[in-house]
Amino acid sequence: MMSVMNLTDDDRAVLESLLRREGYDGSVAARAQIVLWRADGHSAPKIARMAGTTKPTVYKWLTRYEQYGVEGLSNWVSTGRPPEISAEVRATILALTRQSPPEKTGLSHWSSREMARYLKQEMGISVSHNFVAALWREYDLQPHRQGTFSLSTDPDFEEKVVDVVGLYLDPPMDAVVLSIDEKTQIQALDRTQPLLPMTFSKTEKRTYNYRRHGTTNLFAALNTTTGEVLGRCFQRRRTKEFLKFMDQVVTTYEGREIHVVLDNLSTHSGSDVDKWLAKHQNVTFHFTPTGSSWLNQVEIWFGIITKQAIRRGTFTSLRLLIKTINDYITKWNHDSKPFTWTATANEIIAKVRLIHQDFKKLLDNNDNSK
Repeated sequence: MMSVMNLTDDDRAVLESLLRREGYDGSVAARAQIVLWRADGHSAPKIARMAGTTKPTVYKWLTRYEQYGVEGLSNWVSTGRPPEISAEVRATILALTRQSPPEKTGLSHWSSREMARYLKQEMGISVSHNFVAALWREYDLQPHRQGTFSLSTDPDFEEKVVDVVGLYLDPPMDAVVLSIDEKTQIQALDRTQPLLPMTFSKTEKRTYNYRRHGTTNLFAALNTTTGEVLGRCFQRRRTKEFLKFMDQVVTTYEGREIHVVLDNLSTHSGSDVDKWLAKHQNVTFHFTPTGSSWLNQVEIWFGIITKQAIRRGTFTSLRLLIKTINDYITKWNHDSKPFTWTATANEIIAKVRLIHQDFKKLLDNNDNSK
């Protein structure tokens, strides 16, 4: 049972002024009235009936007033200065965040709650998960996210980067520079029920299950100067199909000097390709370093067509998928613009060297910790 509220004359005067103050939050006035009624000797159940509220609410505001005074009757109350977290604790959290969780935790990555729990149980450090999350935001750490990377081991990496980037930034005069690759195994997926269209406050919805109607392989050549794309779908992806597509490329740019940027896929090389190149002296192949498909500009375009036309598409047949791809290419070429390549070969090489150095340091640290 809570004792009767004892108020000084000054306390009562302040509370009564809240009842009369114009423009003051009405809820604060109601809470002040609860305190005054308690000071007048009324019981909590009776105050709840008079105020049209519940006993827990009455006790809540009486307790808040006893602890914090008038300030406690507002919606936002300061309970004092937040506890100071030492620089050592902050450094410990940041260091742990940049490491994988210990094996005994069974975790693949940290969450703010798991970090706070680990700190308390294993290190005797008591911080809230909200503090951990705020610290991560402050230092732009995102342990819940994961990216991918690939470090090229090509011994001719730098030479190939200089060659390809040179074509992008300073193409030969009157020559055509094409970025060519294949987007393989594009599935013609048909949903088992019609899409539910987007409406106000609701997104478009589709069934999670689907029917497959086959796959196709898209061969594409991006003109790095104009942004135009030449594309063709094939049932299979072999050297045979690649050379058929190259025949189409040569016909399209008949009489022009053609430089082609390619990756190191086996279908782009071999005796058949060498014979084809011998017959087409105006065509020169330039290969990106192994593990460096990001250097091939057509990959950017593949990402765009995937997001805009393929990933969310519903295709009742393979023919419809191929028609959609061809229609997209036609529309793209109607108002195509080239991608703006700004990175120089020296900048790319310097950055990759730095990544290699950081990776080596990481491996060395892991070896030393074992």
